[in-house]
This record gives sequence, C-alpha cells and structure tokens, in this order.
Amino acid sequence: MDSSRISLRPFELSDADDFLTWARDDKVTRYLRWETITSKEEALMHIQQVAIPHPWRRSICLDDRSVGYISVRPESGNDRHRAHIGYAIGSDHWGLGIVTVAMKMAIPSVFEKFPFIVRLEALVEEENVGSQRVLEKVGFVKEGFLRKYGFNKGEIRDMLIYSFLRTDKIA
Repeated sequence: MDSSRISLRPFELSDADDFLTWARDDKVTRYLRWETITSKEEALMHIQQVAIPHPWRRSICLDDRSVGYISVRPESGNDRHRAHIGYAIGSDHWGLGIVTVAMKMAIPSVFEKFPFIVRLEALVEEENVGSQRVLEKVGFVKEGFLRKYGFNKGEIRDMLIYSFLRTDKIA
C-alpha cells in the first residue's frame, strides 16, 4: 500500500456514503461500542452528532475517501494525562497496513494538540488479533490482560490493555 494515498482529516457530512459503506458492516462494528449503522440518515446523524463534535476523531482516508476512523478521548480531572485511542477500518481494507500508517500519523498530532497527555491507552478484546497486531507494529506496549473488563454488545468481555507514552518512539 502506497502510504501517500492515506490521510487523516476531520469528518464531513459529505463522507456519509463512504462512512455507511464500512459502518454498516457487522464485521467492522463487532468490537466497537456503537451499533452497526444501516441507513444514510443514521450515517449523517452519527457524523453530525458524534464524529464532528468529538474531541479528536479523524477519518482515515484512502485517496480522500473515508475508509475508517481513529478516535482519541482524553480523560478529565486528575486523569487528564491519559487518553483512550480506538479505531476501525472497512473490512475490505483489512490487512493492508492502512491503520498502522494512519496510527503513526495520528500519534504525533494527538500529542501536539493535547500537550497534557502523556499516555495513550488502547483496550482490545482478546480475540481481536488484527487490532493487537496494529498496536504492536506502531510501538504500543502490551501491559496486561483484564478479565471481564469491558462491556460491549450486551456482554462483559476480557480485554488486553496497551499503552504508548509521549516518550516512546513510533516503531
């Protein structure tokens, strides 16, 4: 994959059709906290009410078409030095290295925008091996296994926790 074809940018309402292409895929939303999106109206509403106002959510674009997203949500108060990072990409783009490239672009941008953040955390379900590989390729450190930690799609699930510190080097 030619990395010059990959970019990150804020979501726009004009992304609705491309967003719907991957957000309607149950394979993509399986590990996400939000439900599969089934109509253009839902896609527009999600972009307008969730993606655009989010503290830091970027569309992963291939040739400027939305194929996924990266999201960073800083904690608040005494925990504001930490932020959670999450991502997803359309299943037809799995295994091509697009998310790895996008994450390597996102991390410096996030640390620049939020100078108080010193730690990015990613929680990944145990069976989501593809996501674990992305984090490891970028340079995240696997810190541990959290039993019955995350609630998703009606179940309490085992999770792995990864971190990337401001002082870490992108792999």
